[in-house]
Amino acid sequence: MDTRTPLYERFAHELEERILAGTFPEGGRVPALRESAEQRGLSLSTVLQAYRLLETRGIIEARPQSGYYVKIRPRKVGLEPEANPAPPSEDPKKVSIDDMSIRLFRDKHDPDFAQFGAATPDPDLLPTARLNRILAELAREGRFAVDTSTMPEGCEELRVQVAQRAFGYGCEVGPDDIVITAGCSEAMSLCLQAVCSPGDTVAIESPTYFGILLILESLHLKALEIPANPGTGMSLDALGFALENHPVKAVVAMTNFNNPLGSRMPDDAKAQLASILASRGVPLIENDIYGELYFSERRPSLAKASDATGNVLLCSSFSKDISPGYRTGWVAPGRYLDRIRKLKMAYSNGTSVLPQLTIARYLESGGYDLHLRKIRKAYAQKSLGMVRAIEERFPEGTRIAEPLGGYVIWVKLPGGLDSMSLYSEAVKSRITLAPGFMFSPTGKFRDYIRLNAAAWSERTEKDLARLGRLAADLA
Repeated sequence: MDTRTPLYERFAHELEERILAGTFPEGGRVPALRESAEQRGLSLSTVLQAYRLLETRGIIEARPQSGYYVKIRPRKVGLEPEANPAPPSEDPKKVSIDDMSIRLFRDKHDPDFAQFGAATPDPDLLPTARLNRILAELAREGRFAVDTSTMPEGCEELRVQVAQRAFGYGCEVGPDDIVITAGCSEAMSLCLQAVCSPGDTVAIESPTYFGILLILESLHLKALEIPANPGTGMSLDALGFALENHPVKAVVAMTNFNNPLGSRMPDDAKAQLASILASRGVPLIENDIYGELYFSERRPSLAKASDATGNVLLCSSFSKDISPGYRTGWVAPGRYLDRIRKLKMAYSNGTSVLPQLTIARYLESGGYDLHLRKIRKAYAQKSLGMVRAIEERFPEGTRIAEPLGGYVIWVKLPGGLDSMSLYSEAVKSRITLAPGFMFSPTGKFRDYIRLNAAAWSERTEKDLARLGRLAADLA
């Protein structure tokens, strides 16, 4: 580069070349401003100008209180969103999920399996040691004996913490607007019972998490599939058509990081979704269980943040980022609060108090945001690593919906390869995966699989390579 070129441009060019060469991988951190200045003998202002230039070019991105990172760019083999997804062409269906879900959960307890199936977090990224210390403190204080029979909504300490975080992402809810549940699944179940009766039709994303289908089946509700796009989630045009032509009693959506797509509905589309449903009096059950695991600079918004009528029932839990074993979730059900509270009283009288108090004290300690920053970076890198390995190891024609958050990867197999056939061969090699048909009440997506990127590591890379070879053999 010409020596007459400004110094900051020359440094930016050198750093960009190193990034393209793989010295600093996608999702990885580049040297801090002061570190670069000292190593290269440059002023802080020169380095800052260079970093801002690379940020403008889309090469790196700044993360608040964390530094600069190499931006994760779209892959050439990604699944392309449909420009105009077709409206639902089938009538609502009774939901019936076979024993595949039971097999999947049984697989995850076998230590000999490569755990690419169930969407469980990486245990090494959970704050288990800190939780254990808090648990011991509470036991010494005797707090484990607290009776929850008179407060089905849960411990006030935890509801206060949840309300404070909800305020941070634009939701106007207070502690008295929240009910603590036994995980997000119970929150979803309570919401569906509060707004629906057996035989009613519920609009869902397609594909959608099979756990939601299990809940619909247990409550004898019909599912109406609304197509969802990689990247942007549920199609609002297709939903509008469904609302015009079917007696939809509720809508269930994971607006942030749909499982299995990893998609994120744009913030303006979430506001539009809330408005459309409020105008029709159709409640929205919004599942935000992966909402804190975003890969972008800031936390994405929620439809609940645009809810002026109490029509959105927001559900989440701490199972994906703090502890799946504590089974502690919550719901902010808007105008359906009294119904949810009564249902909670009828079914369980209250959620186990000790996990609530443990998580509440952990949140109060102020370490949660630091923990989240750490695991967001880890899951972004794990997801990118798995995507790259799939590109390299799976047969030609494989397509990948790259996640924008969370840690699941949605993969389209080439040539119509049946995912159940691949699963059957994979388990013989002690590898588990989730076949795509599990994510549709009508058995769509038979040529798709969902993989758990939380299980990705150098140790499991050979297992993914073996899975790729099995797919190639079957294809």
